Formats: sequence, structure tokens, C-alpha cells
Amino acid sequence: MSINKSFLLELQHELNSTRKIIACVPTDQWDWKPHAKSMSLGDLSKHIVELIVWTEWITKQKSLNFHTEYKALEAKTTEDLLALIDAFEKRVVVALEGMTEEQWMENWALKAGEHTIVEMPKVGANRFLVNNHIYHHRGQLSVYLRLLDIPIPGMYGPSADDAK
Repeated sequence: MSINKSFLLELQHELNSTRKIIACVPTDQWDWKPHAKSMSLGDLSKHIVELIVWTEWITKQKSLNFHTEYKALEAKTTEDLLALIDAFEKRVVVALEGMTEEQWMENWALKAGEHTIVEMPKVGANRFLVNNHIYHHRGQLSVYLRLLDIPIPGMYGPSADDAK
């Protein structure tokens, strides 16, 4: 199986799970935090959604510099986030379909000014900085929702809230 096909299959499955959990986020509680050091519910949700489009950045650029190229995602509601997931999915599918196996092996860097935070082949950057990062924060979001007593949808099968 090609790298592109692998990422496309994963994208389709995982975006369904991401849509389900983002749809549970109550906009009226976006400022809620489980701890003073934690991201707010809204910021965590926006971060999960913005990570989706990072695949496009990784495939089309040699690097991303937080100081000069990055702008945090602007969204005000859960509905905004769901619409962005759909828009980002289309952009990422196009980006993935345009990649060759050789391009996946080219290095990509995440930078903060002149400092390189991480540099690795694009295939690893997409797995590590996008996919695994989304799954990590989606798990975090499920804990936030549980603490707010909001039913959690199953991601890889039924959740305790799906059980009958």
C-alpha cells in the first residue's frame, strides 16, 4: 500500500471520529478549563481541528515557522469547527493525492524563528506532528467532556455512553 493510500484511509476513519467528538463540544462552555494550567475547552477543540490542515502545510512546504507563518485558528462556535473540518478534509485529500513516495522522504522542519524545533522526513512529520497529535488531544478532549458530564461518542467502538 502506498503512503498516500495509507494516509487517505486513516484520514477518512479518523475524521469521522474527530467530527463526532467536536460535535459534542458546547460552545457556551468554551472558556471552561479543568485546571488553571490547562487549555480551555474551546482552545483545545480549535487546536484539534487546526491540526488537520497541517498535513497540507507539511506536503506543500519545506518548513513552518511559528514566528512568521503560523496564525492560530479563528473559530467562535462548534458549528464553525465542524465546517472547518469539512473544508480542511478537502484540502488535505488534494494535498495527499499530489504527493509522490519520494516527496514523503524529503525533510520538513518546524521552526520558531531561527530555532528548529523538529526536523524529519515529511512522512514522519505527518504521522508524529499531525495524526498522533490529533489522537492525543482528542483523548484529552474526551476527559474534558466527561468532567462536564457530556456523553462521549465511541471512537473505535462503543463508549460507556453508547452501552445500553
